[in-house]
Amino acid sequence: MLNTRFARAARAAVIACALGSALFVAGCGKQTPAFQNLDLTGNTQFGSNFSLPDTSGKIRTMADYKGKVVVLFFGYTHCPDVCPTTMAELSQALQQLGPEDAKRVQVLFVTVDPERDTDALLAQYVPAFNPTFVGLRPADEAQLKKVAKDFRVYYAKVPGKTPDSYTMDHTAASYVFDPEGKLRLFARDGQGAAPWVHDIKLLLD
Repeated sequence: MLNTRFARAARAAVIACALGSALFVAGCGKQTPAFQNLDLTGNTQFGSNFSLPDTSGKIRTMADYKGKVVVLFFGYTHCPDVCPTTMAELSQALQQLGPEDAKRVQVLFVTVDPERDTDALLAQYVPAFNPTFVGLRPADEAQLKKVAKDFRVYYAKVPGKTPDSYTMDHTAASYVFDPEGKLRLFARDGQGAAPWVHDIKLLLD
């Protein structure tokens, strides 16, 4: 329970920090699109890139997806609720966008549990929601800590009844980059497909 409360507090702190910056940008008189998710445009407190191996071992960075809207989500395959719900919502959003726009969107799932999430498991789990979705697996704890620190992502192991039955508390939100590779949005979990469709269309336009 303590870890869960800490996770929620950490997430709230991230949102409050980002909101303050977003309001600062809006206050400068610059017109920004009416996003339904939290606008991070111009915020320098979060990471702007990553360097992580995919399930085939190829190192991926933002440059690999230039020209696409990129959704970066942190989760794990044993997640009982938030992760599969978010992935399903993103899959629904791509369907609603239509085939042409969907081709210009890339969803990346970064595991915060590389201990159990092997390359083989990620390669099976992630594309099950949509064949275009890609799983990224930090090579070691140091790499996981770095990307989590860069994007202010909280994660912590919560022990279970057996050594292998633990769960992971983690920041339940996604980061969205525009086709130029700039970080634009902090997307909340559990919002349904509609806000995704709305905001991705704005970024694609």
